Amino acid sequence: MKISQTSLLWLLLVVQALCAAFFMTDAAMDWIGGESAGFRHLHAFELVLALALVGGLAATIALIRSQTRQVRDMRRQLHVAQGAFAQIIEHQFDDWQLSDAERDVAMLSIKGLSIAEIAELRQTKQGTIKAQSAAVYRKAGVSGRLQLLSYFVEELLSEPLLRPSADGSDTPD
Repeated sequence: MKISQTSLLWLLLVVQALCAAFFMTDAAMDWIGGESAGFRHLHAFELVLALALVGGLAATIALIRSQTRQVRDMRRQLHVAQGAFAQIIEHQFDDWQLSDAERDVAMLSIKGLSIAEIAELRQTKQGTIKAQSAAVYRKAGVSGRLQLLSYFVEELLSEPLLRPSADGSDTPD
């Protein structure tokens, strides 16, 4: 059975909390000077708990470092994906020979803006945006916005963005 890093962190937190509760109770008993019979001969147990705390801290540090590396790698991959997606779109717009206005309309459509929103942003009439959208769809060979977006998503997902290199690191395609 494989334990996830998050589950391990929770387990370490519980162990550390139990150890902390024991030490706080022991310190309170020492403070008021009332050692109970249950705490009188627990020095070996205190040592075991202290070692458990140190081990938990070391494991927590290692897991935090590992998760930090994972987050850094995912951010790098996201950055590569964003750049790759932009390159794919620009290449395809070139292949379709879209005008500057058609490129703007296509990009805004891909981003999910409505005809009215695009018209407002571009400070033009909705009819103009509809005509430009129709020209984009015709040149792209698609029937509408959803197919246009699907075209690029399919292209982006067709190959991995990063390939492992000989040294084990990931390199962009």
